[in-house]
Amino acid sequence: MYQYIIRRFLQFIPMLLALSIIVFGLAKAAPGDPFSGKILDPEVGMEVYEKQRAELGLDKPIPVQYAMWAGKILQGSFGESIAYKGRSVESLIQERFLNTVYLGLFALFITLLVAIPIGIYSARHPYSLLDYGSTTFGFFGLAVPNFFFGLVVIYLFSIKLGWFPAQGTLSSNKLTGFAEFKDRIHHMILPGLTLGLASTASYMRYMRSEVMDVLGSDFIRTAKAKGMSPNNVLYKHTLRNALIPVITLLGMELGPLLGGAIITEQVFNFPGIGTLFIGSVINRDYPVVMAITLLLGVAILVGNLLADIFYSIVDPRIRYD
Repeated sequence: MYQYIIRRFLQFIPMLLALSIIVFGLAKAAPGDPFSGKILDPEVGMEVYEKQRAELGLDKPIPVQYAMWAGKILQGSFGESIAYKGRSVESLIQERFLNTVYLGLFALFITLLVAIPIGIYSARHPYSLLDYGSTTFGFFGLAVPNFFFGLVVIYLFSIKLGWFPAQGTLSSNKLTGFAEFKDRIHHMILPGLTLGLASTASYMRYMRSEVMDVLGSDFIRTAKAKGMSPNNVLYKHTLRNALIPVITLLGMELGPLLGGAIITEQVFNFPGIGTLFIGSVINRDYPVVMAITLLLGVAILVGNLLADIFYSIVDPRIRYD
């Protein structure tokens, strides 16, 4: 397993190189530059903007700009933000990173807590009332856009009922310990539910389908014929096989989890990576945009590696020797 992990990390090198070229190329292909919106300012001469472009290296050829950017990354720096002058890109990401991680993990917890039990029950009791209800919920969750569902829950639970705050992460920066933890959870309820809605629907349908498929297998019928209890059949044999596709989904979720589901963070004014990304795109803050996009790519690669590792934990038959 250790050799396999090392080989996978070595494979990341050409992948990250290609990813960095694509990210840089897409950023440079976007129309305008960080100063495009200021050209119309009659109070400032064009020579000022040309000087700023030269300081940022924007007057150099594209390959030279890429080499400069890649060189900074190899030195452990993503450079300085253009919109937040004097702030490094790392510091901007760092101050919002944990907020996004907390929100993503909370949404994932809600997803698994709801989707797996309901998916299992629906598979064991197909065409029951709960099965039809979960199917309806699944279609609803996949069809309704996150931003619309977010606006609905804000209107109902924040404006009308006043149960939960509509934005932010903390009521006060003076909170510490358990009080801070409880307040964070209170602020994450609505965005967490919104973020987990579509994922819950997908996981629930996957879980139902896989459990039903495994329950119809020959080895499950053999286990039942030998007198094994239904719980042992379910937890010792069925789930180990049914969880493999779900683990694949979890590995692919790591990138979006760190991305903070950009739309959801915007709706709830949640200070995470998603809102930083949107603001940077609007301001054409290319160093921040490229850094976040590259980090999301790395997260997806790491997520796939973790999924491969969990395969062997869930199913001992899978080995990477």
